[in-house]
Amino acid sequence: MTTLFYRYLHTISSSPPSKSSILTYLTDSLGFPKPRALLFFNRFSSTETNPQSVILYLKSHGFRITDIQAWVTESPQILFSDVEKTLKPRIQFFQDLGLAGSDLGKFISKNPAYLSNRFEERLKPCVDVVKRLMINDHNNENLIRTLRRCNWADVRQPVTRVSANIKYLEECGIVGAQLATVITRQPRLLIMGESELKDLVSKVLDMGFSIDSRMLVHALYTVSCLSDETFERKSELFQSYGFTKVEFLGMFKKAPGLLRVSESKLKCGIDFFLNTVKFDKQVLVRRPMCLMLSLEERVIPRFKVLNIMMSKRVLKKMPKFLNVMWLPEDEFLEKFISKNRDYAEELLVAYKSGGLFLQNE
Repeated sequence: MTTLFYRYLHTISSSPPSKSSILTYLTDSLGFPKPRALLFFNRFSSTETNPQSVILYLKSHGFRITDIQAWVTESPQILFSDVEKTLKPRIQFFQDLGLAGSDLGKFISKNPAYLSNRFEERLKPCVDVVKRLMINDHNNENLIRTLRRCNWADVRQPVTRVSANIKYLEECGIVGAQLATVITRQPRLLIMGESELKDLVSKVLDMGFSIDSRMLVHALYTVSCLSDETFERKSELFQSYGFTKVEFLGMFKKAPGLLRVSESKLKCGIDFFLNTVKFDKQVLVRRPMCLMLSLEERVIPRFKVLNIMMSKRVLKKMPKFLNVMWLPEDEFLEKFISKNRDYAEELLVAYKSGGLFLQNE
Protein backbone atom coordinates (compact mmCIF):
# COMPACT_ATOMS: atom_id res chain seq x y z
CA MET A 1 0.00 0.00 0.00
CA THR A 2 1.38 3.41 -0.87
CA THR A 3 2.60 6.01 1.64
CA LEU A 4 0.10 8.45 0.17
CA PHE A 5 -2.75 6.08 0.96
CA TYR A 6 -1.58 5.70 4.57
CA ARG A 7 -1.48 9.45 4.89
CA TYR A 8 -5.04 9.62 3.59
CA LEU A 9 -6.18 7.02 6.11
CA HIS A 10 -4.55 9.02 8.86
CA THR A 11 -6.26 12.16 7.63
CA ILE A 12 -9.76 10.73 7.52
CA SER A 13 -9.34 8.99 10.87
CA SER A 14 -7.67 11.87 12.71
CA SER A 15 -10.96 13.60 13.40
CA PRO A 16 -13.88 11.43 14.61
CA PRO A 17 -16.71 11.39 12.07
CA SER A 18 -20.14 12.53 13.10
CA LYS A 19 -23.07 10.16 13.45
CA SER A 20 -24.83 11.78 10.50
CA SER A 21 -21.79 11.45 8.22
CA ILE A 22 -21.40 7.76 9.10
CA LEU A 23 -25.08 7.08 8.48
CA THR A 24 -24.89 8.96 5.19
CA TYR A 25 -21.88 6.90 4.15
CA LEU A 26 -23.62 3.63 5.05
CA THR A 27 -26.75 4.51 3.11
CA ASP A 28 -25.39 6.46 0.13
CA SER A 29 -22.03 4.76 -0.47
CA LEU A 30 -22.75 1.22 0.70
CA GLY A 31 -26.42 1.09 -0.18
CA PHE A 32 -27.79 -0.05 3.20
CA PRO A 33 -31.35 0.91 4.13
CA LYS A 34 -31.42 3.64 6.77
CA PRO A 35 -32.91 1.40 9.54
CA ARG A 36 -30.14 -1.17 9.07
CA ALA A 37 -27.47 1.53 8.89
CA LEU A 38 -28.78 2.98 12.17
CA LEU A 39 -28.74 -0.49 13.73
CA PHE A 40 -25.12 -1.02 12.69
CA PHE A 41 -24.13 2.37 14.06
CA ASN A 42 -25.86 1.91 17.41
CA ARG A 43 -24.38 -1.56 17.94
CA PHE A 44 -20.79 -1.11 16.83
CA SER A 45 -19.78 2.50 16.42
CA SER A 46 -17.49 4.45 18.73
CA THR A 47 -16.05 7.93 18.62
CA GLU A 48 -12.71 6.55 17.41
CA THR A 49 -13.84 4.64 14.31
CA ASN A 50 -14.37 5.66 10.72
CA PRO A 51 -16.08 3.15 8.40
CA GLN A 52 -14.73 4.97 5.36
CA SER A 53 -11.14 4.12 6.30
CA VAL A 54 -12.12 0.44 6.59
CA ILE A 55 -13.75 0.46 3.16
CA LEU A 56 -10.79 2.22 1.58
CA TYR A 57 -8.39 -0.28 3.08
CA LEU A 58 -10.39 -3.28 1.89
CA LYS A 59 -10.87 -1.82 -1.60
CA SER A 60 -7.13 -1.20 -1.82
CA HIS A 61 -6.67 -4.97 -1.60
CA GLY A 62 -8.97 -5.56 -4.56
CA PHE A 63 -12.12 -6.46 -2.65
CA ARG A 64 -15.33 -5.62 -4.44
CA ILE A 65 -17.91 -3.35 -2.85
CA THR A 66 -20.53 -6.12 -3.21
CA ASP A 67 -18.28 -8.47 -1.19
CA ILE A 68 -17.76 -5.83 1.47
CA GLN A 69 -21.51 -5.23 1.71
CA ALA A 70 -22.03 -8.97 2.25
CA TRP A 71 -19.37 -9.06 4.96
CA VAL A 72 -20.83 -6.09 6.79
CA THR A 73 -24.33 -7.55 6.63
CA GLU A 74 -23.06 -10.76 8.24
CA SER A 75 -20.57 -9.16 10.65
CA PRO A 76 -21.26 -5.41 11.00
CA GLN A 77 -18.39 -4.99 13.49
CA ILE A 78 -15.95 -5.29 10.58
CA LEU A 79 -16.98 -1.82 9.46
CA PHE A 80 -15.89 -0.34 12.78
CA SER A 81 -12.58 -2.20 13.10
CA ASP A 82 -9.25 -0.52 13.61
CA VAL A 83 -7.43 -0.82 10.29
CA GLU A 84 -3.88 -0.88 11.68
CA LYS A 85 -4.44 -2.95 14.81
CA THR A 86 -7.15 -5.33 13.61
CA LEU A 87 -7.74 -5.60 9.87
CA LYS A 88 -4.18 -5.31 8.61
CA PRO A 89 -2.78 -8.23 10.70
CA ARG A 90 -5.73 -10.45 9.78
CA ILE A 91 -5.51 -9.72 6.07
CA GLN A 92 -1.75 -10.32 6.26
CA PHE A 93 -2.36 -13.66 7.98
CA PHE A 94 -4.47 -14.88 5.05
CA GLN A 95 -2.03 -13.50 2.52
CA ASP A 96 0.81 -15.38 4.21
CA LEU A 97 -1.21 -18.58 3.77
CA GLY A 98 -1.47 -17.92 0.04
CA LEU A 99 -4.88 -16.23 -0.20
CA ALA A 100 -4.95 -12.87 -1.93
CA GLY A 101 -7.05 -10.69 -4.22
CA SER A 102 -10.24 -12.26 -5.54
CA ASP A 103 -9.45 -15.61 -3.87
CA LEU A 104 -9.28 -13.93 -0.48
CA GLY A 105 -12.42 -11.97 -1.29
CA LYS A 106 -14.34 -15.17 -2.05
CA PHE A 107 -13.02 -16.83 1.09
CA ILE A 108 -14.04 -13.94 3.35
CA SER A 109 -17.43 -13.71 1.61
CA LYS A 110 -18.22 -17.21 2.86
CA ASN A 111 -16.74 -16.58 6.30
CA PRO A 112 -16.97 -12.84 7.09
CA ALA A 113 -16.74 -13.55 10.81
CA TYR A 114 -13.07 -14.35 10.24
CA LEU A 115 -12.40 -10.61 10.02
CA SER A 116 -14.17 -10.09 13.33
CA ASN A 117 -13.08 -10.98 16.85
CA ARG A 118 -13.65 -14.65 16.09
CA PHE A 119 -10.44 -14.59 14.11
CA GLU A 120 -8.26 -14.44 17.21
CA GLU A 121 -10.52 -16.62 19.30
CA ARG A 122 -11.36 -19.38 16.83
CA LEU A 123 -9.77 -19.35 13.41
CA LYS A 124 -6.09 -18.64 13.97
CA PRO A 125 -5.55 -21.27 16.71
CA CYS A 126 -7.34 -23.90 14.59
CA VAL A 127 -5.21 -23.07 11.56
CA ASP A 128 -2.08 -23.57 13.64
CA VAL A 129 -3.29 -27.01 14.78
CA VAL A 130 -4.39 -28.22 11.34
CA LYS A 131 -1.36 -26.83 9.52
CA ARG A 132 0.92 -29.14 11.50
CA LEU A 133 -0.97 -32.15 10.13
CA MET A 134 -0.61 -31.28 6.46
CA ILE A 135 2.15 -33.31 4.79
CA ASN A 136 3.92 -32.02 1.67
CA ASP A 137 1.31 -29.29 1.42
CA HIS A 138 2.90 -27.11 -1.24
CA ASN A 139 1.71 -23.48 -1.08
CA ASN A 140 -0.75 -24.51 1.67
CA GLU A 141 -3.17 -25.77 -1.01
CA ASN A 142 -4.73 -28.48 1.18
CA LEU A 143 -4.84 -26.22 4.21
CA ILE A 144 -6.67 -23.53 2.24
CA ARG A 145 -9.05 -26.13 0.79
CA THR A 146 -9.81 -27.29 4.32
CA LEU A 147 -10.39 -23.75 5.56
CA ARG A 148 -12.80 -23.03 2.72
CA ARG A 149 -14.94 -26.06 3.53
CA CYS A 150 -15.09 -25.84 7.31
CA ASN A 151 -16.77 -23.05 9.27
CA TRP A 152 -14.87 -22.90 12.54
CA ALA A 153 -16.46 -19.61 13.52
CA ASP A 154 -19.75 -21.21 14.56
CA VAL A 155 -18.13 -23.77 16.89
CA ARG A 156 -17.63 -23.08 20.56
CA GLN A 157 -14.06 -23.65 21.70
CA PRO A 158 -13.08 -25.00 18.27
CA VAL A 159 -9.42 -25.60 19.17
CA THR A 160 -10.44 -27.94 21.99
CA ARG A 161 -12.82 -29.83 19.73
CA VAL A 162 -10.46 -30.00 16.75
CA SER A 163 -7.59 -31.22 18.91
CA ALA A 164 -9.78 -33.87 20.57
CA ASN A 165 -11.11 -35.15 17.23
CA ILE A 166 -7.62 -35.34 15.75
CA LYS A 167 -6.43 -37.31 18.77
CA TYR A 168 -9.37 -39.73 18.45
CA LEU A 169 -8.80 -40.28 14.73
CA GLU A 170 -5.13 -40.99 15.43
CA GLU A 171 -6.15 -43.52 18.08
CA CYS A 172 -8.20 -45.22 15.36
CA GLY A 173 -5.02 -45.63 13.32
CA ILE A 174 -5.70 -42.75 10.95
CA VAL A 175 -2.37 -40.94 11.01
CA GLY A 176 0.10 -39.15 8.78
CA ALA A 177 -0.85 -38.78 5.14
CA GLN A 178 -4.15 -40.63 5.64
CA LEU A 179 -5.21 -38.18 8.34
CA ALA A 180 -4.26 -35.20 6.19
CA THR A 181 -6.21 -36.66 3.25
CA VAL A 182 -9.43 -37.38 5.12
CA ILE A 183 -9.36 -33.96 6.81
CA THR A 184 -8.88 -32.24 3.45
CA ARG A 185 -11.71 -34.24 1.88
CA GLN A 186 -14.08 -34.00 4.83
CA PRO A 187 -13.13 -31.13 7.18
CA ARG A 188 -16.43 -31.57 9.00
CA LEU A 189 -14.81 -34.46 10.87
CA LEU A 190 -12.72 -31.89 12.72
CA ILE A 191 -15.65 -30.00 14.22
CA MET A 192 -18.10 -32.84 14.84
CA GLY A 193 -19.25 -33.36 18.40
CA GLU A 194 -17.37 -36.11 20.22
CA SER A 195 -20.31 -38.51 20.32
CA GLU A 196 -21.17 -37.88 16.65
CA LEU A 197 -17.63 -38.70 15.51
CA LYS A 198 -17.45 -41.83 17.67
CA ASP A 199 -20.84 -42.98 16.37
CA LEU A 200 -19.60 -42.50 12.82
CA VAL A 201 -16.48 -44.60 13.44
CA SER A 202 -18.58 -47.26 15.20
CA LYS A 203 -20.91 -47.42 12.22
CA VAL A 204 -17.97 -48.05 9.90
CA LEU A 205 -16.53 -50.72 12.21
CA ASP A 206 -19.94 -52.43 12.35
CA MET A 207 -19.79 -52.72 8.55
CA GLY A 208 -16.75 -54.97 8.87
CA PHE A 209 -13.83 -52.57 8.68
CA SER A 210 -11.10 -52.92 11.29
CA ILE A 211 -9.01 -50.31 13.06
CA ASP A 212 -5.84 -51.54 11.35
CA SER A 213 -7.39 -51.57 7.86
CA ARG A 214 -6.04 -49.04 5.36
CA MET A 215 -9.56 -48.88 3.96
CA LEU A 216 -10.94 -47.49 7.22
CA VAL A 217 -10.14 -43.91 6.31
CA HIS A 218 -11.83 -44.25 2.89
CA ALA A 219 -14.90 -45.86 4.43
CA LEU A 220 -15.07 -43.13 7.07
CA TYR A 221 -14.98 -40.47 4.38
CA THR A 222 -17.70 -42.16 2.34
CA VAL A 223 -20.04 -42.80 5.27
CA SER A 224 -19.59 -39.22 6.48
CA CYS A 225 -20.83 -38.03 3.06
CA LEU A 226 -23.96 -40.18 3.03
CA SER A 227 -27.16 -40.09 5.02
CA ASP A 228 -28.52 -43.37 6.36
CA GLU A 229 -31.36 -43.10 3.84
CA THR A 230 -28.97 -42.76 0.90
CA PHE A 231 -26.82 -45.66 2.09
CA GLU A 232 -29.88 -47.88 2.44
CA ARG A 233 -31.24 -46.79 -0.94
CA LYS A 234 -28.00 -47.79 -2.66
CA SER A 235 -28.01 -51.10 -0.81
CA GLU A 236 -31.51 -51.75 -2.12
CA LEU A 237 -30.37 -50.81 -5.64
CA PHE A 238 -27.72 -53.54 -5.59
CA GLN A 239 -30.17 -56.04 -4.12
CA SER A 240 -32.64 -55.27 -6.91
CA TYR A 241 -30.03 -56.71 -9.33
CA GLY A 242 -29.65 -59.88 -7.30
CA PHE A 243 -26.73 -58.96 -5.03
CA THR A 244 -27.15 -60.07 -1.43
CA LYS A 245 -26.67 -57.69 1.49
CA VAL A 246 -23.46 -59.55 2.36
CA GLU A 247 -22.17 -59.17 -1.21
CA PHE A 248 -23.05 -55.48 -1.18
CA LEU A 249 -21.12 -54.86 2.06
CA GLY A 250 -18.23 -56.94 0.70
CA MET A 251 -18.09 -54.72 -2.39
CA PHE A 252 -18.16 -51.65 -0.17
CA LYS A 253 -15.24 -53.01 1.89
CA LYS A 254 -13.16 -53.54 -1.26
CA ALA A 255 -14.03 -50.17 -2.78
CA PRO A 256 -15.45 -47.71 -0.20
CA GLY A 257 -15.60 -44.99 -2.85
CA LEU A 258 -18.19 -47.06 -4.70
CA LEU A 259 -21.03 -45.57 -2.69
CA ARG A 260 -20.00 -42.03 -3.57
CA VAL A 261 -20.98 -42.86 -7.15
CA SER A 262 -24.42 -41.50 -8.05
CA GLU A 263 -27.36 -43.88 -8.08
CA SER A 264 -28.00 -43.25 -11.77
CA LYS A 265 -24.40 -44.11 -12.69
CA LEU A 266 -24.47 -47.24 -10.51
CA LYS A 267 -27.69 -48.37 -12.16
CA CYS A 268 -26.36 -47.76 -15.68
CA GLY A 269 -23.10 -49.50 -14.84
CA ILE A 270 -24.64 -52.60 -13.29
CA ASP A 271 -27.11 -52.88 -16.15
CA PHE A 272 -24.38 -52.49 -18.80
CA PHE A 273 -21.99 -55.01 -17.27
CA LEU A 274 -24.64 -57.64 -16.54
CA ASN A 275 -26.86 -57.29 -19.61
CA THR A 276 -24.58 -55.97 -22.37
CA VAL A 277 -21.11 -57.22 -21.50
CA LYS A 278 -22.71 -60.33 -19.95
CA PHE A 279 -20.51 -60.37 -16.88
CA ASP A 280 -21.37 -62.90 -14.24
CA LYS A 281 -22.56 -61.10 -11.12
CA GLN A 282 -19.57 -62.43 -9.18
CA VAL A 283 -17.19 -60.49 -11.44
CA LEU A 284 -18.56 -57.26 -10.00
CA VAL A 285 -18.51 -58.71 -6.50
CA ARG A 286 -14.79 -59.42 -6.91
CA ARG A 287 -13.99 -56.21 -8.82
CA PRO A 288 -16.45 -53.52 -7.69
CA MET A 289 -14.04 -50.83 -8.92
CA CYS A 290 -15.43 -51.55 -12.40
CA LEU A 291 -18.51 -49.58 -11.42
CA MET A 292 -16.38 -46.53 -10.66
CA LEU A 293 -14.95 -46.31 -14.17
CA SER A 294 -16.42 -43.82 -16.60
CA LEU A 295 -18.96 -45.57 -18.79
CA GLU A 296 -18.99 -42.91 -21.50
CA GLU A 297 -15.28 -42.18 -21.64
CA ARG A 298 -13.76 -45.62 -21.09
CA VAL A 299 -16.04 -48.66 -20.70
CA ILE A 300 -18.53 -48.24 -23.54
CA PRO A 301 -16.03 -46.93 -26.14
CA ARG A 302 -13.63 -49.82 -25.51
CA PHE A 303 -16.42 -52.37 -25.65
CA LYS A 304 -17.61 -50.87 -28.95
CA VAL A 305 -14.11 -51.01 -30.45
CA LEU A 306 -13.75 -54.69 -29.55
CA ASN A 307 -17.13 -55.52 -31.11
CA ILE A 308 -16.23 -53.74 -34.36
CA MET A 309 -12.92 -55.62 -34.48
CA MET A 310 -14.73 -58.91 -33.94
CA SER A 311 -17.26 -58.11 -36.69
CA LYS A 312 -14.41 -57.42 -39.14
CA ARG A 313 -12.55 -60.52 -38.02
CA VAL A 314 -9.59 -58.45 -36.93
CA LEU A 315 -9.73 -60.39 -33.67
CA LYS A 316 -9.95 -64.16 -33.66
CA LYS A 317 -11.62 -64.16 -30.26
CA MET A 318 -12.95 -61.56 -27.86
CA PRO A 319 -10.28 -60.52 -25.33
CA LYS A 320 -11.13 -60.66 -21.66
CA PHE A 321 -12.94 -57.37 -21.29
CA LEU A 322 -12.20 -57.11 -17.58
CA ASN A 323 -8.51 -56.77 -18.46
CA VAL A 324 -9.08 -54.46 -21.43
CA MET A 325 -10.95 -51.95 -19.25
CA TRP A 326 -7.95 -51.44 -17.01
CA LEU A 327 -5.33 -50.95 -19.71
CA PRO A 328 -3.69 -47.50 -19.64
CA GLU A 329 -5.03 -45.23 -22.36
CA ASP A 330 -1.87 -45.23 -24.50
CA GLU A 331 -1.55 -49.01 -24.27
CA PHE A 332 -5.17 -49.54 -25.34
CA LEU A 333 -4.79 -47.19 -28.32
CA GLU A 334 -1.58 -48.88 -29.43
CA LYS A 335 -2.81 -52.44 -29.01
CA PHE A 336 -6.32 -52.16 -30.42
CA ILE A 337 -6.33 -49.16 -32.75
CA SER A 338 -2.94 -47.93 -34.00
CA LYS A 339 -1.57 -51.33 -34.99
CA ASN A 340 -4.68 -52.12 -37.10
CA ARG A 341 -3.91 -49.63 -39.86
CA ASP A 342 -6.65 -50.73 -42.25
CA TYR A 343 -9.36 -49.87 -39.73
CA ALA A 344 -7.54 -47.41 -37.45
CA GLU A 345 -9.56 -44.37 -38.52
CA GLU A 346 -12.91 -46.13 -38.16
CA LEU A 347 -11.93 -47.61 -34.81
CA LEU A 348 -10.74 -44.26 -33.53
CA VAL A 349 -14.03 -42.61 -34.50
CA ALA A 350 -15.90 -45.40 -32.71
CA TYR A 351 -13.68 -44.99 -29.69
CA LYS A 352 -14.16 -41.24 -29.46
CA SER A 353 -17.95 -41.49 -29.76
CA GLY A 354 -18.59 -44.96 -28.36
CA GLY A 355 -20.99 -43.76 -25.69
CA LEU A 356 -23.15 -42.08 -28.32
CA PHE A 357 -23.38 -45.28 -30.34
CA LEU A 358 -24.81 -47.13 -27.40
CA GLN A 359 -27.49 -44.49 -26.87
CA ASN A 360 -28.57 -44.73 -30.51
CA GLU A 361 -28.92 -48.49 -30.56
